[in-house]
Amino acid sequence: VKWMMYWIIFALFTTAETFTDIFLCWFPFYYELKIAFVAWLLSPYTKGSSLLYRKFVHPTLSSKEKEIDDCLVQAKDRSYDALVHFGKRGLNVAATAAVMAASKGQGALSERLRSFSMQDLSTIRGDSSSSVPPSVTVRTSSKQSQSKASRSASEGTGSSGKG
Repeated sequence: VKWMMYWIIFALFTTAETFTDIFLCWFPFYYELKIAFVAWLLSPYTKGSSLLYRKFVHPTLSSKEKEIDDCLVQAKDRSYDALVHFGKRGLNVAATAAVMAASKGQGALSERLRSFSMQDLSTIRGDSSSSVPPSVTVRTSSKQSQSKASRSASEGTGSSGKG
């Protein structure tokens, strides 16, 4: 309870300090007085925060308790309504984005498939049909002959290493 009173009074002091610094910063020993005030609030001997809380804050909160409770109930209701409203809007936006992405994706896929010719599809599968240009066939045959030559060379060194 002691720390609760201190932090409430300190928060009020910090809020007031934000506005009073503009007008009172020229006052001699202003910053030293602020430090002394915070030390007075914090000291267990003076109990400054407890004194200020019991003298000013607690009576004000007690007299306005009904109004504060009403405001909290209204805020709770409004926050629930806002959450439901924005949740529905978010789901609508997400659903619309998903439908648009699916429709665009399907169109892009079909366009991509239409752009391939039969010649392109046969080279992807590795079929060497008569419609494949000779340069492609030569490249594949030279690659095959190179790989066969490297295999036979490695087999030859492997067999001589054992014997």
